[in-house]
Amino acid sequence: MQKVVIYTGPRCNYCSAAKHLLNKKKVKYSEIDIAVDSSKMIEMQKKTNGARTIPQIFIGETYVGGYDELKSLELAGKLNSLLGI
Repeated sequence: MQKVVIYTGPRCNYCSAAKHLLNKKKVKYSEIDIAVDSSKMIEMQKKTNGARTIPQIFIGETYVGGYDELKSLELAGKLNSLLGI
């Protein structure tokens, strides 16, 4: 199974939805809350070529994007193979 990293923030419905989808699939992930450590927002922006919205999701070395992109992968039947499950 691929390593999953999700950048999140407080009171973010899209973050909650992304985590819910991953939890439903029993996928473990590392959550980085950019509100707790402001340097993590800078790190996120560097890794995403400037994205400022949350969540930002990485599966292995693949930059997925936000919740909408994650959900699109699921609906297209491509998420499991990307996750390695």
